[in-house]
Amino acid sequence: MEAYFLDWANLLLRWVHVITAIAWVGSSFYFVFLDSSLVKPASKELQDLGVGGELWAVHGGGFYNPQKYAVAPRVVPENLHWFYWESYSTWLSGFALFTVSYLWSAGTYLIDKSLMDWSTGAAVAVALGFLVVFWILYDGICLVFGRRRHGDAIVGGLIFLVVCAAAWLACHWFAGRAAFLLVGAMIATTMSANVFFWIIPGQRTTVKALREGRPVDPVHGIRAKQRSVHNTYFTLPVLFAMLSNHYSFTYTHPQNWLVLILMMLAGALIRQFFVMRHGFKLGRNAHPWPYALVGVAVILGVIAWMRPAPQPAAAPASAAPPTAAEVQAVVTQRCLMCHGAEVQMKNVRLDSPELVRQHAQAIYQQVVVARLMPMNNATQITDAERDLIGRWFRAGAR
Repeated sequence: MEAYFLDWANLLLRWVHVITAIAWVGSSFYFVFLDSSLVKPASKELQDLGVGGELWAVHGGGFYNPQKYAVAPRVVPENLHWFYWESYSTWLSGFALFTVSYLWSAGTYLIDKSLMDWSTGAAVAVALGFLVVFWILYDGICLVFGRRRHGDAIVGGLIFLVVCAAAWLACHWFAGRAAFLLVGAMIATTMSANVFFWIIPGQRTTVKALREGRPVDPVHGIRAKQRSVHNTYFTLPVLFAMLSNHYSFTYTHPQNWLVLILMMLAGALIRQFFVMRHGFKLGRNAHPWPYALVGVAVILGVIAWMRPAPQPAAAPASAAPPTAAEVQAVVTQRCLMCHGAEVQMKNVRLDSPELVRQHAQAIYQQVVVARLMPMNNATQITDAERDLIGRWFRAGAR
């Protein structure tokens, strides 16, 4: 019964998390586009009002004219829309989902004893430590180097090194599937922390000063802009890390940490292309095609590098398909730890030939196609055994 309710919690939290993430990423992408597409207003009236840039757009049958003030309007409206609940809701739902999916069953999903044979409590504590330590290091790098000459390049380089170190440690300490997700959650936590600790407080300070008629310290806008830009570069790497848990060939690779780093780097490069493309269309910078080219080249290189080794020739079509008894022997040895009479993960029981045939489609998908099961390959199923199950299923699962 507990597994049943955990499945529902997982489903509903995942649903909420995806919805809120779409809202957050969408607004982030829109404002990056908006900032990069603004042009100086032609109207002297708007210039006199302090408007530093405007954009004309058409959408859904209507015309829109967003305007950005160089500092702030002379009078701050009482009703201001604050973009923060998208971020907070995404993080809260994501952390809840991480807790239900991984921390609650850390012994199954988080720990790989072939990498680190530690207690559940220690594994959970270290996993949570990744979220905190990365934020502390990232925030310190931004504060120390962010406003120096060539600060953006220095900050970017140092953050990349920290992410590389975190990816290596996570993939050597935790199960690959959990490691990828943990690195994504680590960066996503920093994105939300940027909003919580810097962007929104800076904006509130600015609004308060304006309403009280005091001078506005520009440092708040500078810091908020810096953290907002960092967030947009983090977005595609985080999305890859979150989606990768559906594709076992990525996190089960012997150099899975390098796969993760290269794919996240490709995502950041491709995001740079889209950010700079807006400026190129207005003649503000050269065409950013090299970023997209390098990003795509990295992805193609990873695909070529990870291609599977040639498989042995398949059994002749005339050969008799595996028997139910042969398949049951494999299932008994490799699957009953989690799907037997006493423990039935995901409400699946496989301790009889009839039950194996009942779940044949799911077994084929999870064991042969997706290669997600056994979890972390804890029971050391072999490729030959996966092939045997595949041939049995394709022959009719009889």
